[in-house]
Order: sequence, then C-alpha cells, then structure tokens
Amino acid sequence: MQNKTTTFAEEINQAQHCAMAEDDNMICMGLGINDPKAIFGTTTGLQSKFGSDRVFDMPTSENAMTGVGIGAAITGTRVLMTHQRVDFFLLAMDQLVNNAAKWHYMFNGQMTVPLTIRLIIGRGWGQGPTHQQSLQSWFAHIPGLKVVTPSLTDNVGQLLYQSIMDNNPTIFLEHRWLHNQNIDKETCVDYNSNMQTTRVIKEGEDVTIIANSYMLLEAIHCHNFLKKQGVNCEVIEVSEPTNIDWQTIYNSVNKTQTCICTDIGHNSFSVSSEISAKIYEACFTSLKKPIKRIALPSYPEPTSFGLTKKYYKTRTEITKAVSELLDREIFMTEDVEFPHDVPGNWFKGPF
Repeated sequence: MQNKTTTFAEEINQAQHCAMAEDDNMICMGLGINDPKAIFGTTTGLQSKFGSDRVFDMPTSENAMTGVGIGAAITGTRVLMTHQRVDFFLLAMDQLVNNAAKWHYMFNGQMTVPLTIRLIIGRGWGQGPTHQQSLQSWFAHIPGLKVVTPSLTDNVGQLLYQSIMDNNPTIFLEHRWLHNQNIDKETCVDYNSNMQTTRVIKEGEDVTIIANSYMLLEAIHCHNFLKKQGVNCEVIEVSEPTNIDWQTIYNSVNKTQTCICTDIGHNSFSVSSEISAKIYEACFTSLKKPIKRIALPSYPEPTSFGLTKKYYKTRTEITKAVSELLDREIFMTEDVEFPHDVPGNWFKGPF
C-alpha cells in the first residue's frame, strides 16, 4: 500500500530527485550528502540513482567548494550545494556576494548563475552561538540574491524545485525543526504550479500576524488557541523575503488595523524591520496601534539549557502581543510536556 503521507524532509528529497531527473547536467554536492544519515534524510537515494559523478560528498572547504559551484554554474551546469549549518557556509561569503550575486548584472544580463545553496538553521540541544544563526535578513540585503525561507510541508518541495530550476543564485534556508512535519501527500502543491511567495494561511479580521520558517508554526498554534477565545487572527506566510507580495500584506493590515511581525532572526535590522517599515509607509492611517515585532534578542544564543529557555520566542509571546493590541486580557500557558530545546518528545536527533 502506497504511503499517503509525507514529511518536510521527504518533500525536500523528492524535489531534488525531480530536478536531477529533469536536468541531466545538474550536480548536487554537500558534506555528508551520501552518508547513512543523508543530511537528516533530505538526500536519501540521490547518489544511488544519479551516480557519484553527479551527486558527491565534498571536503570541509566551504569557500573553495562554493567557488567550484559558482564556476560550474556560470559555465552552464545547474548546481545544488547543501551545508548542514548556515554558520559553516559563512567562510564562503566573498564567493557568494562578490561573484554569484553580481555576475548577471556585471555581464549585462547575458550570463546566469543557476546555483542554489541549501543552508540549515540549527536550534536546541546546546547548539550555541555558532550553530543556530538565522541570517535571512543578511542574505536578503544583497542585490542579485534570491532568498527562500520555507515553513510548511505542503509547498516546501515546490519552493526548492523552483529555486533549483531558477537561473539566479538562491539561498534556501531550512529550519532543522521543520523536517519532521507530516501531512497528507495529496495536499502538497504541484511543483510546476504558480508559486505564492506570500500566502494567507489562516483568515481572520482582528489581528494580522506575519511569519515564516519555524515562527509560522508558532503563529498557527497561536491562531488556533485564540480562535477558542473569540479572537480571529489572520496569519500570513512570507516564504521569499526578496520577493514579497506586498499587496497581500497591505490588504490584511487595512482590514485588521493591527499587525504583529515575527522573525526567526534577531530583532534589529531584520526582515520584520523591513516589513514593518513598508507597512508604515503604505498603511499608516489604517493602524490603530504601533506594529508589534517579535524576534530574537540582539545577542548570540547561549549554549546553556537554562539560558535558552527565554531566548526563543513562542506562541506565548505572540498571544501577549495580541492581548496588548486588542486591550484584552488573554493568557496562554505552555501546554508542552517536553524540554524547551527540542521540537517534540519524539525527537531523538541528530541535530
């Protein structure tokens, strides 16, 4: 009997299989791409199906290998690179910013760089300052780069597939805690259908909540809880910070007249900062109260189990913000029965 469900990680894997099958010249490389864990199960079966000439492990030389990837891409090869942490990739920023992002512009649009780089964001289990950075705003600041931050299983395959098939360099930021989301496979979006980079996930008329990546799950939990309290929040997903459908956001804010912007990164100079600024420019007279922003504090994540408890923001902080915007007392108590530094009691690693 065919399995009718799928996970976030399986959809990422399937998207790579589809892209590799469609483009015979495409290559995939990454540290641990063919080891038994297959980068958290996201690269399973790629090498056995497409061969070691097209799918291969790489040395711990991020800068050099990114240069190899860019060189292959500008000469016509479609390239997918995977790094098991965003933080490891930072050695290659010069290659990304000064070569990949600018090549198309410097050659007057005559050359392309069909390169996609998967970067995985860590969290929990003592990840600490150098294994959990969420740098979507940093990458989005660079003209010429496309930045994608998937949130849900239903469209992650489409987002990755279309990123790979795009002829522009793309940073694909996956949160590790999203990999095990399980849904009915029939609800998944067709890879070749029109992509919605800004989606209304939950409709409502009281407060607009804008989120992406893991914070979207927190926003959905908040929506479901508040609905029982008679509060209807509209939850909007922004899966491509460099290509936001602003009208979708403006329409929602003009309707609810209140807004919360969440972020997986630090609060200062963040994607939520940019979204808030754009809303103020377009919807200032509609807002009843200032926008609330919920993001990480401006210091690195501690390694200590105790110190991380209040570091990450959750549905509790979103609920508190809704309460303040609506001048209504609403309290949410944490209903979880597992440690705060894992996504669930089912999680056994690896991180």
